Amino acid sequence: MKKERIIFLWFQMWLQQKDLGIDEIFASDAIYTESWGPRYQGRAKIKHWFNEWNTRGQVLIWDIKQYWHRGNTTIVEWYFKCTMNNGETQAFDGLSLIKWTNEGTISTLKEFGCNINNYDPYQEGSSPHFKEENPLWF
Repeated sequence: MKKERIIFLWFQMWLQQKDLGIDEIFASDAIYTESWGPRYQGRAKIKHWFNEWNTRGQVLIWDIKQYWHRGNTTIVEWYFKCTMNNGETQAFDGLSLIKWTNEGTISTLKEFGCNINNYDPYQEGSSPHFKEENPLWF
């Protein structure tokens, strides 16, 4: 399916740290929102972010688990892991909510992240006990 090939290509660009066709897969006025808040408006800004981010870190894994399609909308479930030049490594599960143009390019993409370090806060009784940890940035 063409939509799945485009999404797979986008993930491969991050893994290879190369622009393999940003101009072809994003609409000129596309909006990209990361799970933790940054929003990039327009293909030129998305391109700048991609190139700049890849000077500061490297995506190690971005595995697609499954796709859901309905009309001009696709949801992708994935697992992501990256390391930054300062040695910090992060990994999390996520979803991308993608809206497509009639021409088959991405018009909006919103990411949603989920912590992979899950636990039962009620394991020790009826009162919750939460882990003492800094939340991830999403």
